[in-house]
Amino acid sequence: MRFSLFAHMERISPNEDQKQLYDEFIELCKIADRGGMHAVWTGEHHGMNFTIAPNPMLNLVDLARHTENVRLGTGTVIAPFWHPIRLAGEAAMTDIITDGRLELGIARGAYSFEYERLMPGMDAWEAGKRMRELVPAVKALWHGDYEHQGEYHQFPKTTSSPQPVQKEGPPIWIAARDPNSHEFAVESGCNVQVTPLWNGDEEIQDLMRKFNEACQKFPSLPRPDIMLLMHTYVADSEEDAKLGAVELNRFYCYFGAWFMNKRDINQGLIDPLSDDEIAAHPFYTPEAMERDLVIGTPDKVIERLKAYEALGYDEYSFWIDSSMPFERKKASLLRFINEVMPAFQ
Repeated sequence: MRFSLFAHMERISPNEDQKQLYDEFIELCKIADRGGMHAVWTGEHHGMNFTIAPNPMLNLVDLARHTENVRLGTGTVIAPFWHPIRLAGEAAMTDIITDGRLELGIARGAYSFEYERLMPGMDAWEAGKRMRELVPAVKALWHGDYEHQGEYHQFPKTTSSPQPVQKEGPPIWIAARDPNSHEFAVESGCNVQVTPLWNGDEEIQDLMRKFNEACQKFPSLPRPDIMLLMHTYVADSEEDAKLGAVELNRFYCYFGAWFMNKRDINQGLIDPLSDDEIAAHPFYTPEAMERDLVIGTPDKVIERLKAYEALGYDEYSFWIDSSMPFERKKASLLRFINEVMPAFQ
């Protein structure tokens, strides 16, 4: 099993300087590169100072100048916000600038906050249909010439301009949860990225079951790779692990508030959550975080990851966004590289 880093510029308070956050993001990615991680992933979000990522390709092009070996992935672009010709061309240009290091992750999106602002009236079902139309069109454009007459996009014979460095185009990853998404990815020749959120190992096993069943449905097609993305904190002690669980619980309470889309938003930030509101959350607790996420001393993290490797996961992505201070994130990542990864070599 190989390892990667998943990171954004992450902001909860208006007191956090955005340029400093970007510099810290770059530093974490440089540590991942120097430490032998396989890839760095960063996503797309709009109008949200919780995860600042308006165009991941910009970040990846910059990261190519700061790194040497690490693959550079969009984790993920939001399909409904892209025209196929634009995505094919911008991804191909990114592949050229990064010397063929691009991995293209694509998702339907998750936040109704973003749908309301960029695609008013669109729901998750339509977003999924748009993703299923976008992916094969992008692949065809990389090979060009290609004419498209779809439900959401129509255009005459066109090719991607430019065309990517990688012969078949950058590998495409589909963010999948339901069986249909897994089947679409396998049938389309795409890799799969899964993100269990709060149901622990039972959900991780269920996501692998869905993936395996999708592969069995198309036995003549090659098995794609599957990546497991999880919030991770490698602690220096049991006490430190408890603190990490408290910090990640705070992060998830903010994540849940953004997802529910019911809280007032000012300058791209939701109104702060009080300690009482965090404590009253119906299913987010520090104890649940420690149980369901990968939080612990290196030996415990290794034990968890060995189980995921045995299930068949090809890549484990260390999701570092956490609302922790930068130095704590950095220390956790270094412990992961120096004390956890060697157990898998």
